[in-house]
Formats: sequence, structure tokens, C-alpha cells
Amino acid sequence: MELYQTVLEHLEKLLEKHPERKEYAYDPSKKWPETEKFELVMGRDTAYELGGSNLGAANYTCVTTDPEAFTGSKTVVIGKDLKETGMDVPYARLVILSVDPEMLGDLENKKASERAFRTLQKLDFIKYHVFAKGYMVRTSSENFKEQVRVSKKALAEGISFEKVGNCFLDRYLKVDGVKAAKVIFITDPSEDYKALQEDAKKVHEITMTLSRILEGMPTDCSMCSLKPVCDEVEGMRELHFGKERTKA
Repeated sequence: MELYQTVLEHLEKLLEKHPERKEYAYDPSKKWPETEKFELVMGRDTAYELGGSNLGAANYTCVTTDPEAFTGSKTVVIGKDLKETGMDVPYARLVILSVDPEMLGDLENKKASERAFRTLQKLDFIKYHVFAKGYMVRTSSENFKEQVRVSKKALAEGISFEKVGNCFLDRYLKVDGVKAAKVIFITDPSEDYKALQEDAKKVHEITMTLSRILEGMPTDCSMCSLKPVCDEVEGMRELHFGKERTKA
């Protein structure tokens, strides 16, 4: 079951639309320095904000078990890089992780489904443990946005999306079962950030559906709030009724 197929298709079309995008292969020697804990960047020390000033912003992390989806970890930049921006701009950071199918297991099995849900949560929570120096990330789990304050000092010292991307990639690739990772930074003002935010919401709903299935759901699809997810994700409805058969 490819949980996030629709979102991945949207992302593929977005990448195809931007042949001018920049791509940087993962290189741990080019990581931006990190701090040991969350670093507060005060307003007076801020050069600008990504996703600030009520501009568009979005963030999600999704996985694929398709071995042919992509190989080689990289950072992708669509739009201006950090040194080119100079002002508040819309912003999105999207992550795709190519994982070993065994990492999620057989979703028809209750224990495997529980483990898959915990695994997906763990991968998403990695974003809370990347502390690039002078790059203060603020994430809202309610509206699926991510905003970043970039400090004047970090900008003067040469911070870039490639270097920050390597920080994220390094964390993802240290997780057993993650074969490759792609971190996509978007600052292009022409992008549809509301659509990206909707995809982020969809990723969240699909992940949470795994948890809800384990708790038990109504057998009448017309009464279930998760019907749209089951309609879209192939195999999700079968997974749901598989649980009901197990309980019978």
C-alpha cells in the first residue's frame, strides 16, 4: 500500500514544472553548524522570515516504499536561495523518504500497523530536532505551516539551503530503514502554497487514519469522517474492514 501516492504525484508534477530548480547531492561535509538545542533568533537579529508576514507556508514529511521512486539523497531548491532573498518570502519545506518496506511492515497485521504509525510519527518529529545555527524554525501542527527566522549573522557567514538541507538529510539517513531522502525548499512566489498546505493536511490525515483504524471505526462508510481518505488511498478501506473481520 503506497499511503501517500496522491501527494507524491502532486509533488512530481511540481518538480517537472520547475526544470530550473537547483539540486545538491547529500554531502555531510557541507552541513551548516548546529546548536545543541533550540536557538532563539530575536527580531532585531533577524534578516527576514521565510513564510512570514502572512505569506504562504507549508510543511510535510511523507514516505514511499517504491524502490524505483528515487535514489540518491539530495536537497532541492525551487526559487531564490537564502543569500538571494533579502526579504520575507513564502516558504515550503517538503520531505520525501524512501524507506525499506519492512520499516512499515504488513499493514494487514495489527502490531505492524501500530508500529507503522509510530514510525511515521517518529520520522515527522525529526524536524523538531534539527537546530541549524541562526535558522529558527517555528512549526504549527494545526495549520501545517513552517516559518523560519534567518539571522543576519548566519546570512553573513554563508548559510544556504544546501547546507541546511544537509543537516536535515543527515538526521533522516541515520534512521534505520531510510534508504534515501529528498528535502525540497520552495520560495518561488508563483507556487500555490494553499495547495501545498492542503497536501500537508492530507499527509497528516492519512497517517492519523492508521491510528484510528487501530482504535476501531464505524462499518458504515457514510458515517465515517475518514471516508475521503479511504476513497483516495488504495487499500485503506480493505485495511479497515480487515480489522473489523479480525475483531469478529
